[in-house]
Amino acid sequence: MTTLKQILHFIKERNPHEPEFHQAVEEVFESIQPLLKDNGIYIREKVFERLCEPERIVSFKVCWTDDNNQVQVNKGYRVQMNSAIGPYKGGLRFHPSVNQSILKFLAFEQIFKNALTGLPLGAGKGGADFDPKGKSDGEIMRFCQSWMTEAYRHIGHFTDVPAGDIGVGEREIGYLFGAYKKIKNEFQGMITGKGLDWGGSHLRPEATGYGLIHFAQFMLAEIDEALENKVCLVSGAGNVSQFAMEKLLQEKAKVVAFSDSTGFVHDPDGINESKLSYIKDIKNGQKKSVAVYAEKYKNAVFTEAGKSSIWSIPADCAFPCATQNELTLDDAKELKSNKLILLAEGANMPTTPDAIAFIRKTRILYGPGKAANAGGVAVSGLEMSQNRLGRYWTKSDLEKELRTLMKTIQENCLVTIHDYGLKEHDYLNAANMSAFVKVSKAMMAQGIFG
Repeated sequence: MTTLKQILHFIKERNPHEPEFHQAVEEVFESIQPLLKDNGIYIREKVFERLCEPERIVSFKVCWTDDNNQVQVNKGYRVQMNSAIGPYKGGLRFHPSVNQSILKFLAFEQIFKNALTGLPLGAGKGGADFDPKGKSDGEIMRFCQSWMTEAYRHIGHFTDVPAGDIGVGEREIGYLFGAYKKIKNEFQGMITGKGLDWGGSHLRPEATGYGLIHFAQFMLAEIDEALENKVCLVSGAGNVSQFAMEKLLQEKAKVVAFSDSTGFVHDPDGINESKLSYIKDIKNGQKKSVAVYAEKYKNAVFTEAGKSSIWSIPADCAFPCATQNELTLDDAKELKSNKLILLAEGANMPTTPDAIAFIRKTRILYGPGKAANAGGVAVSGLEMSQNRLGRYWTKSDLEKELRTLMKTIQENCLVTIHDYGLKEHDYLNAANMSAFVKVSKAMMAQGIFG
């Protein structure tokens, strides 16, 4: 019989030179080993190996012309990872760092995140090594239209439903949707994150950030704590970070630091609604560094990237919302020495494996991204339902639904912790195990094609 060690070795050998994908696979594999040991059918039917192999990877060239009428060439992707419980679902990332390893890791994580929502969503991820920064609206439109001339063959509201991610906001979604509609001559919900006037949903921009804070509230409630008056750090200054900060303010927490790729700002006075509005203007309107914030507010200090870490600032709660592997072991040690209570991930895999291992040996509550940041894809799933029904729900209704979904994820984790005798508050193993069981049952029910 195949041993557990052989399973992981086989997967890594089969996918060489893909460190991010290996990292994501190994984390889940470590969590589910007790399930594999106790249920031989998972090994006999090679469920984990099948789960780690994408059902399809589409890679294609994207040719477009810049404003100087020069031809540019990028590489586009769509990784269709698993469709056992629903159509492929996951975001598009436009960023120079995009490659197959990163998209496979994101698509793999998406399997578990989507399963945890309880919605009928499979998993996928895609994008291109295109950098929207510094590009005109016309250049971005031409790029999106070119990307869609290939991708349209592989997506649709019952097949694969992309969404936004880094570098892909409502503007890019609009250009992609318009190109699809023109090519296919169909108005359908084949992408989420659309504008409210053309098939979009209330609360979609806010969903990941709001859901993250809801999840953190539920975690804190388990130890009789609340967010009110807690000092918080939020890395990043994009969509997830902005709305996480917004919800933290609504819950009367004190956000004292935020960041972007240029560095971080420490504002010991804490941000308020007016300051948050200025942050949104800096990032969404002016497209400038967060350093501009420190020029306006006298007590705020900007620290350049590489000179120090946002995680060195004393705080009660930390929310990494920027990108993968941003929070290191040294950062984790500093957070512990500063008596951190909770760390909940707004980004996908933002904490390095050694940092996670360290945190899990402490009393810090750890909310893994696949559970804590599932609010975005949950509301995307609700947007898909609204598109199919042709009936749209109010913002207040969706906020209640989002809160209920995040509570359901947290309660499912608690049930799994109890059922499998896991360590108290072990949300990482609970999330991985709960999602694995759900998807595996669907795969085995559908035979070897599942």
